[in-house]
Formats: sequence, structure tokens, C-alpha cells
Amino acid sequence: MSEPRSAPTIGQLVLSRQLRALREKAGLSREQAAALLHVAPGTVRRMETAEVALKLPYVQVLLPAYGVAPEEVEVFLRLTDEANEPGWWQRFHDILPDWFSGYVSLEESARTIRSYEPHFVPGLLQTEDYAREVLTTGSVGRHEPGRVERHVALRLERQALLRRPDAPRFWVVVDETVLLRPVGSSAVMRAQIDRMLEAAELPNVTLQIAELSAGHHPGTYSPFVLFRFGAPELPDMVYIEYLTGALYLDRPDEVTEHMEAMDRMVAHAESAQRTKEILRRYRGEV
Repeated sequence: MSEPRSAPTIGQLVLSRQLRALREKAGLSREQAAALLHVAPGTVRRMETAEVALKLPYVQVLLPAYGVAPEEVEVFLRLTDEANEPGWWQRFHDILPDWFSGYVSLEESARTIRSYEPHFVPGLLQTEDYAREVLTTGSVGRHEPGRVERHVALRLERQALLRRPDAPRFWVVVDETVLLRPVGSSAVMRAQIDRMLEAAELPNVTLQIAELSAGHHPGTYSPFVLFRFGAPELPDMVYIEYLTGALYLDRPDEVTEHMEAMDRMVAHAESAQRTKEILRRYRGEV
């Protein structure tokens, strides 16, 4: 059987979907593809859903059977080899749960990330001290201190994507309650607000505050993240986290509902310029 891993890279997701499309275009069933490899049909299903890494010998057998030209087979094999390289976040496998490993993979490859956060400053904008306070008082903090520091290091390394040459568009709506709830000392909160103001100046970052005085809005229920990718094979996805796991939604109707809620929140929240004024006011009051 192909070797499983904690979470697929985006390259593996794309190639797995392409492999399924090629099989279906060739008019072959999973059972027929499995017979070519002398494996169970479940192995083919796991390959096509990126539950396991694609093995080059298997791909070499399947692609010609699907009618793929030799030169295209070579390109697919090269891309498969590249996609099977572990993502940088897999260095944190000792503290990274499988359900969040998938999130980091999606975050790393998304072209657009839209987020609503009612409780804390989003992880991509947190300072080291703020992140440490959040993690120490959360479920991670119930474990040994070394785990907290590993989680802090992971969170800080994730933030590098906002300053990459090919950085994604990051558009986030944050509830005013995030500024009202103290995390750590006044110095920690001032530094955190400074970081948010600094991030708001990045050309790929849009930060909006949803003021309490504006009343109820469509995202009041829970935080969520929307991902959009450059690869046409990958649908838009919604990520919703809970205490012990997460949901990944890609059904068009579910994604559309969250997209429309996000659009209404953006219209409801303060403008980016007004948000900076609110942040400066809170910084002066901390």
C-alpha cells in the first residue's frame, strides 16, 4: 500500500484529483485500475482522494493505461516527485494534530484567505508574547511548557507567508471584543495592536474591526476561514475549528453560505481606514 502521511500537500491534492479525472475520462472503474496494479480498489480510492502519497511505480502503470502520452507521463511523474516532498510544517509533527496539519497546508498554498475572528487576534497577526499567552491559557498549556514553545514557533513561522513575493491576499474581520479582552499585560496588548497596525499597511492585508455598537452581524456565531486557490482542480474551502478538532467544508452550497456571510460582514464592519483609527484609540487606552 502507498504510504500515508499526516496531511497532503496542495500538490498532492491537485495531482490526486487529476489522476481521478484521467481515469474517468478513460472510462475505467476503480476496480479496473486496481486490477492493473494488483491492489484492492480501496488503494486506488485513497490515491485519488490524497489519503496516501502517490507512488511513482503505480503512477507509471496507470497513466499509459489512461491514454496519457509518454511526454505528459514524464511531466506528471516529475510533479508527483516534487509534491511528495514534505511541507516545512511537518517538522512540527510532534505537536501538530492531523486536523490542523491540513489547515497549515491549505494556508501555505491559498491565493486568498478570508477570515472572521471573534475571540483572538488571528494567528497570522499575533506577536510572540500574545501567542504565548493564548497558548498557555488554552488547551496546549495543559501540557508541558516545551509544547507551548513549539506551538509558538510554528505560529511565528506560519506568518512568513504574508511577506512572501507571492503572498496571498489576507482579508480578516475581527470583532471589537478581541481588543476589549486583555491577553497578558498592557505591554503585550500594546505591542499586539502595534503589530496589527503594521500588518494593516501591507498591500496584501485588509483588516476590519466589527464594532459592538454596530450590533449583530452575520458572522456572530463562530470563527471561520475561507480559502481560495490558484489551481482550478481545488474548490474553495471553509475551515471551522472546535475544541478537539476541525471541519473542512467544500460543498458548494456550504461554501456559498459562508462566502455570502463574509461579504455581508465586510459591508457591516468598519472600513480599513476607520479600523486603524480604532486600533490607535485602543492602544492609547491600554
